[in-house]
Amino acid sequence: MEGKKCQVYVAPFDVRFPKESKEDHKIHDVVQPDICVICDPEKLDDRGCIGAPDLIVEILSPGNSKTELKHKYELYETHGVREYWIIHPENQDLLIYTLVDGKYVPSCLLTSGDVVESVAVKGFKLDLEEFFWGY
Repeated sequence: MEGKKCQVYVAPFDVRFPKESKEDHKIHDVVQPDICVICDPEKLDDRGCIGAPDLIVEILSPGNSKTELKHKYELYETHGVREYWIIHPENQDLLIYTLVDGKYVPSCLLTSGDVVESVAVKGFKLDLEEFFWGY
């Protein structure tokens, strides 16, 4: 990660996960995470990101379904998203999944008062008390 310029993108921003081909008409897995951090500029094009961002953050709302969360979890894990944060504003908590040997390992549940630092993106921190203050 040293020397790389990481960029933060917020929805609406397409992240496309190719299977065999990077041709747009052959890509079926497209998501719009709430926040994503990309440290490899080669993955960026005029339509968004092609391939796995280094970090994806999803902020849950009452409309998020368990099916949607399960689908995204599997998609992100399969395609090598190094870190996946799920923030639940209503409960004021955060769960972090970190990719270890191709499988996600969950963190303990983090809550208001914790300051969280990304493993995948050096220097990316979030003060949960500050974040949840507006909710």
